[in-house]
Amino acid sequence: MRRSPARRFFATAGLIAGLAATSGVLAGGAAARFPLAGTWTLEAADALHPDGTRSSDYGAAPKGLLMVDRQGRYSLQIFRAERPHFAGGDKAHGSPAEYQAAVKGSSTHYGTLELDAKRHLLVFHIDGASFPNWEGQQQRRTFELRGDVLSYRVPPRPNGDVPISVWRRVGSGAAR
Repeated sequence: MRRSPARRFFATAGLIAGLAATSGVLAGGAAARFPLAGTWTLEAADALHPDGTRSSDYGAAPKGLLMVDRQGRYSLQIFRAERPHFAGGDKAHGSPAEYQAAVKGSSTHYGTLELDAKRHLLVFHIDGASFPNWEGQQQRRTFELRGDVLSYRVPPRPNGDVPISVWRRVGSGAAR
């Protein structure tokens, strides 16, 4: 179900006011800043399997970027680095295997974020996604934020795998 622009505005305004009141992000009347605001690079995109083992979900060297603005609007992209190029160089005329690799080798979406720091919960309000079934959804993820490293767990897939994404804030001084 899509939220109207007015509902998104009031939800975002309420979130910012709530964060400001509980975390002291307003100082001397300055504008509130969403705690996750910034640019983040992907460090890991793994899957935790029901037997406790862990594997890479997007290949050995996944690539990704997460950008969050001061109001909690975000854009997120994850890519398998080993995605094959289209042999003909034209994405309008790829083979079924090329299309499958392109779709399964990427995950992108954008919208707004809510943050409940006390419950360690992120809520993605997805406006647009490479997987159209997600559009208009709210997706909850448990998260940890340790310094400039953000990690979150996606709800289990039908096979029981739990995707885990790990991001590092750009400019944290740590090498990737």
